[in-house]
Amino acid sequence: MHPFRSFARRIGFPFCIALLAGSAWAQATVAIVRSAAGPVEVVQIADGLDTPWSLAFLPDGRMLVTERPGRLRIVARDGSLSAPLAGVPAVYGRGQGGLLDVVLGPDFATDRRIWFSYAEPTARGARTAVARAVLDLDGLRLTNVERIFAQNDDPSGGNHWGSRLVFGRDGLLYVTLGDRFNHRDRAQDLDSHLGKVVRIAPDGSVPPDNPFVGRPGALPETWSYGHRNVQGAALHPQTGALWAHEHGPQGGDEVNIVRRGRNYGWPVVTYGREYVTGFRIGEGTARADVEAPLTQWTPSIAPSGMAFYTGDAFPRWRGSLFVGALRGSMLVRLALDGERVVGEERLLGELGHRIRDVRQGPDGLLYLLDETDGRILRLQPARP
Repeated sequence: MHPFRSFARRIGFPFCIALLAGSAWAQATVAIVRSAAGPVEVVQIADGLDTPWSLAFLPDGRMLVTERPGRLRIVARDGSLSAPLAGVPAVYGRGQGGLLDVVLGPDFATDRRIWFSYAEPTARGARTAVARAVLDLDGLRLTNVERIFAQNDDPSGGNHWGSRLVFGRDGLLYVTLGDRFNHRDRAQDLDSHLGKVVRIAPDGSVPPDNPFVGRPGALPETWSYGHRNVQGAALHPQTGALWAHEHGPQGGDEVNIVRRGRNYGWPVVTYGREYVTGFRIGEGTARADVEAPLTQWTPSIAPSGMAFYTGDAFPRWRGSLFVGALRGSMLVRLALDGERVVGEERLLGELGHRIRDVRQGPDGLLYLLDETDGRILRLQPARP
């Protein structure tokens, strides 16, 4: 039985609606689940999305949401969806490709600029690209659209685009880039953007203090290398360091601190195994010149989306790292002690839905993109 139906049958559907009266968001209870922070109410605040991939909060509390087939929408506070915004570039909407991440720029309040990533079709195949644009909320369109970065490799195939965008405290932009699945060895090659995290200025130019600037045979945008498919990234709220997680094959999903110029091992050092044969990949799980993960999941949970929790609504969760899971169909909370993972809690598994993105809202609550049903969910303390 669906969790909402079970819950409604236990306490009565009218009470479910009354429970939420007065909220600024139109919402309906999906479930009440147990957690280390006490009972948590899972509420639906919007639905009708087609494979949602990323969300970003606007200053007035509305949301920008990307749909992977190539649409960008505004979600109003009553949960209604705008028409698709005009001006979004054509995307390669096959496999895992399409319109991916979206973030507001550091000066959005004055310049209305946003940055977004997408799978860009080319004559040979496709590649991960990043564009910036001005958001015209009244006209429901993007203007001054400018592609500022694109991978130098554009192979065929529809997998492993990576593609989270994070602005650092210095105003520079980190972009995570996948290895495109069939080209994994290129993750170790410094003349390729495949399997890298790059660091660029907001206009796409290269910061002069990047680690590989001036090194023969190396792309100057590169910040770190040896990644497989990074679909979650966030700044640590105290240190400002970039944390990220990435998919492993049949094991070896990793959480890392993405440090300047470091090698993260893929595909030569990994806990993962080949899909068909089950054979171990690479030369082992550790090497002196490779950064070890803070934690790893074997078997894989297929992580996507990531947020540090700093709010007041769940005091026992404060300082935790939250990770969505696709294959695992859950939300994972990692308890931290500095740079160590000291505990793990698995949540929402009873819902059985793929959690694509995780964000903390301006209200201090957690918001999730449920890819399975095309919904936005919010977690809040269950009311008596």
